[in-house]
Amino acid sequence: MRTISLEELLEAGAHFGHQVTRQNPKARDYVFEARDGIHIIDLAKTKQGLDEAAAFVKQLASRPGSSMIMLGAKRQAQMIVREEAERARVAGAENLYSVTNRWIGGILTNFSEISKNFKRLNQLTSDLQNKEAREGYTKKEISLWDKERQKLMMFYGGIADMPKVPDAIFVIDTHLERLAVDEARDMGIPTVGITDTNSDPTIVNFPIPANDDAVGSVQLIVHHIVDAWIEGKKKGAEDVAKQAAETEKSNKALEAVKTMDLDVAPEKAASKVVKEPVKKPAAKKTTSKKVAEEK
Repeated sequence: MRTISLEELLEAGAHFGHQVTRQNPKARDYVFEARDGIHIIDLAKTKQGLDEAAAFVKQLASRPGSSMIMLGAKRQAQMIVREEAERARVAGAENLYSVTNRWIGGILTNFSEISKNFKRLNQLTSDLQNKEAREGYTKKEISLWDKERQKLMMFYGGIADMPKVPDAIFVIDTHLERLAVDEARDMGIPTVGITDTNSDPTIVNFPIPANDDAVGSVQLIVHHIVDAWIEGKKKGAEDVAKQAAETEKSNKALEAVKTMDLDVAPEKAASKVVKEPVKKPAAKKTTSKKVAEEK
């Protein structure tokens, strides 16, 4: 995984914060200075936060079955999140889900109920594509199905295949998406987030202090996080394949030992059998006197 340089962050505009009057006091440690009433973010701390977040995401992705949600509901981030989620899917890095519209409360804290909407969405999609399922219904009824499907797709399209609560959540603009962050904290789910100068970085496990409004800044950071996810999934797949190969090798060696024991056992058993010599009957001893008498 490549390292993001300070020059790249500077060119992307990651150093521009909000107006001084909109500052969150807890974000002061990440502010370098103020220019013309605008806070300038310390890019050295941005890079540090980004590296730590990418390392966590890579380690998480390497775990079998791990999953993560990317939340980017603001206009500047919607298309970026969709494209990056698709890039991860094409690369074979599964279980990276996305929410690019309004965050629906309860996705984390009330997943059992929210998942019913996932099933409804999948059922509607299947029925609308199945000619037999549409038989017996009017065009108006089928049109209502499609409207319901579109509404559900808008809110749950990027997470409809998510079978369980995710292992982490990556949030763009933690100030705007405070509801999602609070849900993750209540559930004990680690959070990675881009925190601008108007955000509270203490509510995020892995804060990335940076501009969350500039398209270039969001694009650079999201791309790097997705790269970490893809590399982590590849590493996890390699580890599983390696472990499977070692297990197969051990099994083959064990089978070879068992076969060897079966082949050698009869020989060992035969070698342990000692043939006792056949005893000949002892010859009768006769004295010379008896011989003379016989004569």
